[in-house]
Amino acid sequence: MLTRKQANLLRYISDQITKDGVSPSFDEMKDALGLKSKSGVHRLIMALEERGFVRRLPHRARALEILRLPSASSYDRKAIESGVTMRPAFAGARRHVEPGESELQLFGRIAAGTPIEALRDPDRLVSVPKEMCGRGEHYALEVAGDSMAGAGILDGDTVVIRRCEEVETGAIVVALVDNREATLKVWRSDDGKVVLEAANDAYPPQVYEPEQVAIQGRLVGLVREY
Repeated sequence: MLTRKQANLLRYISDQITKDGVSPSFDEMKDALGLKSKSGVHRLIMALEERGFVRRLPHRARALEILRLPSASSYDRKAIESGVTMRPAFAGARRHVEPGESELQLFGRIAAGTPIEALRDPDRLVSVPKEMCGRGEHYALEVAGDSMAGAGILDGDTVVIRRCEEVETGAIVVALVDNREATLKVWRSDDGKVVLEAANDAYPPQVYEPEQVAIQGRLVGLVREY
């Protein structure tokens, strides 16, 4: 569930809390991970929050609480380095395609810090109802975290995405930030800025310059297995 940088930051925060009794500052985290700015640290912490590994305590400076640490079995080195977690039930599997279904490329679990193309695996396919796929190119994507829970999109769901580069405000999109971080959020335009909103009050809106964000596609359907 974690990229290499997310895992490294989580281990660093845990070690510093154990050592000093307080979480490190954003500057300390930036230097420890070799990042150029504190905004990179902010995005990593938001990703850890969405995945339920840390919690920010309100009204307190340098207040991060470790909720859990990943087990050794929850990821492997290749998954961390690529930013993709392969779910055993899907990895390398081809599902039987029934009449009325379409077979789509199934990308890995969307993870902060990972461009969408890095999630591609040609051996992973998923069958979805044909009515979800109109004109144009489509792909499927596994969702990680609860940031879109308010829109009925839950951790582990498979979403169907139609590739496009422009959408109307209020659409749910896969957005690529600074050419390196892919995220599933509500797209809005506000006073010349791009606002990416979660469907969960626990996560604040993210505001960017238009040139920082590229649309990778918009949500057109969802598949959930029980």
